[in-house]
Order: sequence, then structure tokens, then C-alpha cells
Amino acid sequence: MSRSSKLPSWLKDGFGIVLLLLFILAFFNIDTLQEDEFFSLSPEWLTVNTIFLGIVIEAIPFLLLGVFVSSLIQVFVAEDTLQRFLPKNAYAALFPAAVLGAIFPICECAIVPVVRRLIKKGMPLHVGVVFLVGAPILNPVVAGSTYFAFRNDLSIFYTRFGLAFVLAIIIGGLMYILFKNSDQLKWRTEELRGKESNNLAQVPVNKQNRLKQTFYHASDEFFLMGKYLIAGALIAAMFQTFLDRSTLLAIGTDAWTSTAVMMVFAYILSLCSEADAFVASSFSNTFSSGSLVGFLVYGPMLDLKNTIMLFAFFKAKFVIYFMISVTVIVYAAVMITQFIVFL
Repeated sequence: MSRSSKLPSWLKDGFGIVLLLLFILAFFNIDTLQEDEFFSLSPEWLTVNTIFLGIVIEAIPFLLLGVFVSSLIQVFVAEDTLQRFLPKNAYAALFPAAVLGAIFPICECAIVPVVRRLIKKGMPLHVGVVFLVGAPILNPVVAGSTYFAFRNDLSIFYTRFGLAFVLAIIIGGLMYILFKNSDQLKWRTEELRGKESNNLAQVPVNKQNRLKQTFYHASDEFFLMGKYLIAGALIAAMFQTFLDRSTLLAIGTDAWTSTAVMMVFAYILSLCSEADAFVASSFSNTFSSGSLVGFLVYGPMLDLKNTIMLFAFFKAKFVIYFMISVTVIVYAAVMITQFIVFL
């Protein structure tokens, strides 16, 4: 097919946005449609609708926060700024990245666009990974919600944040060993063109234009990220509805399998890290404290909806290695901690 026969990018984007809006409109009005005698859905699909809307409504505000922070980084942060403040030694940069994650109130719904933008601005891949897995757990909002959810058993609170801090550094170090500073991002054609033009000349931009650019980049990122959030939320809702949880509960009878089961739950449920502690506390009478820590550490680092985003914006090989590394390291660390702390 020749280049001339391809659809213009604005037409494809517009078509995608229209489909997205129609999809959301149908979900929000599904109860009205259900009353129509020609349109009928099973109770299971109504449950999918409820869970889907819950995930999307919970995630949208944080996604907006993430894309806005990403846009501010794009417009106001120069590449040499990051290079100047980051330690030159690759391993020495891991600790400050973990500390940085404890400052920003960004959950896993918003962290992907922020990290993607930071890496584009010159942040090394492994430092971005530390921020990617650490910030959704270590931030002060999550600390507060976890404290209130487990104020009667603060060992879970301390273990969650201690493990998250240490494991973020370990995972970042492993990603450096595997990929060094290689480029693992997927670049769109227009981004590559912009990158080339930025390398040729730096044009000064006044404050008003910077503000316009911030909102332009934020809207562009929101629609870009939003479609993957919608897809991930729908898949997560279907898993939660149609997966037989009694089978998983029956498997989780000891420390080894219960931890694996709770990590699977965390991946499928795709909860926002600001709220997952309250859900985990509801399992207190069913699962061990160690398996609850596995739920609280693994979910914010890796869940179904951010997996969709990772595959959309990072190369597949990196995402697969990242997923395997996070899963193995978190499971091993939780099991070690379980036999040391919770016995």
C-alpha cells in the first residue's frame, strides 16, 4: 500500500475518539438500554458494566493528574536539568529515585505517562523503573490510606513500605543490568520528527505559549493514554466477573499458594493504590498477613490495566522482562518476609 492511500492521522485519531465516546456513552446508559425490549443483557454483563465504570471513574482523576504532570515536564523541564541533578553513577542514582517516589502523590494509574515523559527528557531507563514501581506505593496518600486500613496491625503497614522501597531499588538495578541505558520506548513518527527538530534548534518560548503547550500536550496525552486505560479496565472487569474466585480461594490454603493467589487477585482487580489497602483489609480473616503484603506490594507495581499501557508505550521485550522480574522478585521477597516477620 502506498503512503498516499493511507488515512490521515487526524482522521484515524478522530475516528478513535468517536468510538471511545460512543463506547463510554453506551456503558453509562446501559440501564436505560436494558429497559428496551429489543435490547437485553445478562446479569453478568451488567456486573461487567458496574466494575468497568468503577475502575474508570476511580482512575480518570489520577490519569488527568499524570498527564498534566507529564505535560509540565515536557514544557518546563530541560533535558540538561535531569542530567545535572542525577548522580553520574548508575547504581548511585537508584536511591534518590526511590526517595523521589515517596514525595509525589502519583498512583499506578498516572505513573506511566510521567515516567515515559521523564525518560524522553533524558532520565535513564533504570531510574525511571524505580520511579515506576516505587512511587505508586511510597507516596504520602497511599501511606495514609494504608495506615487507616491496618491501624490495628501496623506490621503490614511497615512491611509494605519497607519492601516497596528496597524492591524498587533492586528491580531498577536489575533493569540496568539487563538493558543498561538502551532506548526501550516506542516512538511515534511525529515524536521522532519533533525530537529531530529539537536537536537542530532550540526556539525560545514565552510564558503564555508554554501554558498553551502544557494544555495541548495534556489533552494529547490524555486521549493517547485514555484508550489504553479503557481497554485495560474492560479486560479487568471481565476477568473479575467471569473468573471463578472460589477456585483461587481453594488453592490459597498455605503461605506459598495464598501469596500467589493474592498477587493474582491484585493483578486482576487493578485497584488504585490509594484504595487497595481497604480492599486488602477485607481479606484479613481469609488470608495470612504475608499474602496481604504480597497483594499490597505487587498490585501497584504491576496490574492488568497498566500492563496494557506498558505494552503500548514500551518495547515488548522490555515489558516482558520487567513483568517477570517484578513477579519473581516480589514473590520471593514476600515469602522471605513472611517467614521472618509474620511467623
